[in-house]
Amino acid sequence: MTGSYIILKRIMAEARSAVAELRVKEIEEGHNSTKDIIRAWRKALVRRFYRTRNSIHNGMWPTSISNLIVAVVIFLLLLLCEPDFTSSLNKRFWQVDLLLYLPRGLPRTLRAIFIACIISFVFFLLLMKIRQYILRMLLSYRGWMYEYLRTQSKWTLLWCCMVKLVSGYQPSLYSCQRSLPRMPVPPLRDTLKKLMVSLKPICSDEEIQVLKKQSKEFEATVGPKLQKILILKSWLSQNYVSDWWEKYVYLRSRSPLPINSNYYCFDHSYWTPTNSQAARTAAVIYNCMNFKRLIDREELHPLMLRNTVPMCMAQYERVLSTVRIPGEDMDEVVHIEPSHSKHVVIMSRGIYYRVSVYDSSFQLLCPATLEQQVQWILEDSKKQAETVSDEEKSLAALTSLGRTKWAKLRKIWLSTGVNKESLDAIEKSVFFIALLDLKPTSLTERANLLLCGNGSSVWFDKSLSVQIFGNARCGMNCEHSMADAPALAHMWEYVMTKEVLEKQYDEDGSCMPPHRPFKQATVKKPQRLVWEVVPEFAKEIRSALQFAKKNSSDIDLVLHDHDKWGKGEIKKCKVSPDAFVQMALQLAYYKETKHFPQTYEACMTRMYLWGRTETVRSCTPESSDFVRAMMQNSISKNEKIRLLKRAAEVHQKMYRDAMNGMGIDRHLFALYVACKGLNYESEFLENIIHRPWTLSTSQTPHTQLTTTPDPNLKTFSNKLGPGGGFGPVSDDGYGVSYVIPNDHKFFFHVSSKRSCPHTSSERFVQLIFDSLEEMRNLYSLEGL
Repeated sequence: MTGSYIILKRIMAEARSAVAELRVKEIEEGHNSTKDIIRAWRKALVRRFYRTRNSIHNGMWPTSISNLIVAVVIFLLLLLCEPDFTSSLNKRFWQVDLLLYLPRGLPRTLRAIFIACIISFVFFLLLMKIRQYILRMLLSYRGWMYEYLRTQSKWTLLWCCMVKLVSGYQPSLYSCQRSLPRMPVPPLRDTLKKLMVSLKPICSDEEIQVLKKQSKEFEATVGPKLQKILILKSWLSQNYVSDWWEKYVYLRSRSPLPINSNYYCFDHSYWTPTNSQAARTAAVIYNCMNFKRLIDREELHPLMLRNTVPMCMAQYERVLSTVRIPGEDMDEVVHIEPSHSKHVVIMSRGIYYRVSVYDSSFQLLCPATLEQQVQWILEDSKKQAETVSDEEKSLAALTSLGRTKWAKLRKIWLSTGVNKESLDAIEKSVFFIALLDLKPTSLTERANLLLCGNGSSVWFDKSLSVQIFGNARCGMNCEHSMADAPALAHMWEYVMTKEVLEKQYDEDGSCMPPHRPFKQATVKKPQRLVWEVVPEFAKEIRSALQFAKKNSSDIDLVLHDHDKWGKGEIKKCKVSPDAFVQMALQLAYYKETKHFPQTYEACMTRMYLWGRTETVRSCTPESSDFVRAMMQNSISKNEKIRLLKRAAEVHQKMYRDAMNGMGIDRHLFALYVACKGLNYESEFLENIIHRPWTLSTSQTPHTQLTTTPDPNLKTFSNKLGPGGGFGPVSDDGYGVSYVIPNDHKFFFHVSSKRSCPHTSSERFVQLIFDSLEEMRNLYSLEGL
């Protein structure tokens, strides 16, 4: 151990020496001084003030301090002027004087002010609670979702006006949380009935009969008891299913995160704002930090459906500065407070650097300064790469292991000394960045790198890991437990849109200097993270790297854009674009396998407090009727169109039901958890819960920003985001993610396992394109 200690001291000395070579005009050694301490104390005081102010503001919404001031003025005027029509009321107001025990010698005006303040405060509290309750009741109405925007009923328009009236002023990020309704528990009988209908296309008659018998037995025995528990939980908790979903689906899972849990998202499809890797990195850091500042200050406006119905924004708190800590039995999601997360970690050539993104006056570094920091890291990592072992460069591969094994290795090798300090720096960072020499050109090549990395380029435990390639293209890999894709996609769209709408790079591709010159405060130099890798630990890292590469090599992932036509043509068919694509997926799968898959389509339930996702079972009796008709030339085009529209209408209704908390699968999941928790046995729930999702699908959200430019303009056609994707849920199935960015294009991400002899992602995506074309031809041949 003495030799290891000497080597470690030498490495640390070399690291300090290397960092000391930094020569940037604006960057100097950070130091502790009385002025810095006072500045930090003042900053903490200001932060605490704004946090308290935001908490009060959110607790009062939709009322405000102005309502209290108006109430004080009105009651004071009533007490002092004493109009005849409020004489009896005034007598009651003056009786408050007796309750306050005010001195008799006080002037009448001063006594009136005290009384008016007390009465106004009580009135304000009542008004606040009444408005919040009324708004919660109004937001529970879902009839508007089943009406088209142009043909809304008078009742819906009246409801919309009432919501606007009760809501009042523009809410901040978390203002609406207290007014959001809680997700209801669907009736047990309705869930079981819908389930049986959804199983008809994918189960044989014998299987259906068995499941019906088990369903009736479940409904007559343990089902009602479990249902009562869920109803009680819905009264006592913020959401009856979301906490269980996070715990048992994500944190209790022992599977590796890559492919099984994490997902990825692209930058621009074909356009790159700069060819400079350092400049692109700096801009991404700066834009992400600006978005984080909007979240921390609660200045980000909550998303509104139809500019009226607020969505739950609770997930945004954990979008950045969050890490999933592995455990032997269960993981833990840890969110780092803003005061303790003021840096990013950048990995270049396998060497890790801690980079502070604030100067000594706690101001966010400008992109030009960040670019200088990143450029120095690129140059320093070239010098130091030969002195670092391959195992140390591959440390991130440990996060790709099964969770139990990773937890044990973390406890043994990374829980003390310099390893713990370096690990803390990564886990407490705002997010993780990997600078790679690779220069992927095709969409498919980029997709594979973003999903799995190169084996050691993604810290999968972090909520956000960004990879920036040698050609300045980039993308993000996201951990799934702390937030769903729409929240991360919202942030990423903000970052990418800034690059399109603002001039962030000069003609040489470097970051633009600040608009106005200012004196840059002291900036800390990048700090290289030091690791102690003994031979036994090195062996584990090599094994982890082999596992990561083997795991990623089994993934068959392709990304193609369909640029012949887009949702513009689907609109002419008067069919929902999402339903149209889902029917094409059913047709493509049937062409390949000659049977129908149990299909998962993700939708969100964020109109409810702490809502996350629900499943839409896209394979229905109506969709199977349409698919069978498409496979028969003897059936007329008009009949196929009729069956398509019927299937699309059923799909749309199911999607709306799922968003309204009336889906099937989260209810069944919660029943299963309650059943296990009470040590009950249910053969029915066991059979249903463990049925594989052979076709897992999701539409990537886009244009969540009001500032997003019109994607149909030719100017932005090469700047469209292809969205993101994920690995297959089933070993013998497909994972399909798609985005419909404008009227002229689709992007499809299709994944499967190479180890399965029956699947081929390339073949399946071509079947999807063929199916889309066949469905469109039904209408084009009719002259549409």
